Amino acid sequence: MSGSLLAVDAPYLLYRAFFALPESIRGVDDHPVGALLGAVSSLLQVIDQVAPRAVVVCFGAEAAAYRVALYPPYHAQRPPMPETLAWQFAAAPALLAAFGWSTQDAGELEADDLLGAYAAAEQAAGGSTLLLTGDRDIYQCVSPSTTVLYLKGGQAGFAAVDPDEVRRRYGVAPHQVPDFIALRGDPSDGLPGAPGVGAKTAAALLAQHGSLQALLAAVGTVATPSDASGMRPRIAASLREHAGELRTFQEIATLRPVSVQRPVDQPTDRAAGAAAAAHLGLHQLEARLRRRAVSS
Repeated sequence: MSGSLLAVDAPYLLYRAFFALPESIRGVDDHPVGALLGAVSSLLQVIDQVAPRAVVVCFGAEAAAYRVALYPPYHAQRPPMPETLAWQFAAAPALLAAFGWSTQDAGELEADDLLGAYAAAEQAAGGSTLLLTGDRDIYQCVSPSTTVLYLKGGQAGFAAVDPDEVRRRYGVAPHQVPDFIALRGDPSDGLPGAPGVGAKTAAALLAQHGSLQALLAAVGTVATPSDASGMRPRIAASLREHAGELRTFQEIATLRPVSVQRPVDQPTDRAAGAAAAAHLGLHQLEARLRRRAVSS
């Protein structure tokens, strides 16, 4: 993994740390800073293990406007960002940039779209990418040159998700992941999928037909006495009835292309990171960073 580009889902890291650490961790002006502390600490642990050539930290919209326009319930069940986390989100880009990490914002798109764009740019240049995120939509980007790093809950370390691992977890190839999500649904995004179709059925249907488009073509628009699809009538009827929604879910689950510049090689600057941590009142983090900077 050494020498790869490490592309990071910043909202994932910040939310994960916010709910894992107590709000009693306070910094400058008595602001809670647990999310900042946890996000930086987790990222530094990963960097120590994978030795990336550069780090790009990606931000973006909570829900891309075009996805909400396609399906208004998309992300609708998610609660608003807590006020104490909002302050930390605002402080995060400057803190992360101080380490020499490129911080980028997807604008109206989501951080995942930006992660996919950097993976594509790195692959086109003959490099390899590690994507640090908790969003399984990103499995569609996995390839021989792109690996997803999934942090383990409640413990140090991560799981590495390569093409074989995507197949083991989902029963489909990486390029079929948006189709799989459309069929099975994704509760975290508010996508219900096709009624009566679970993960195993979705994987089996895609194994047989190859894609959502081919599957919907096989079931047709009306039931016939000789159903050539070979699937259970109840499943075929569900797919016919919800074909339009399923195409929408597939479009929502597919990452949008973004034009990005391939980051140049850039080592992590722990001394500058320590100064930025001190500015926010993250004094224990500052001390750890200064000790590491001196010893390296």
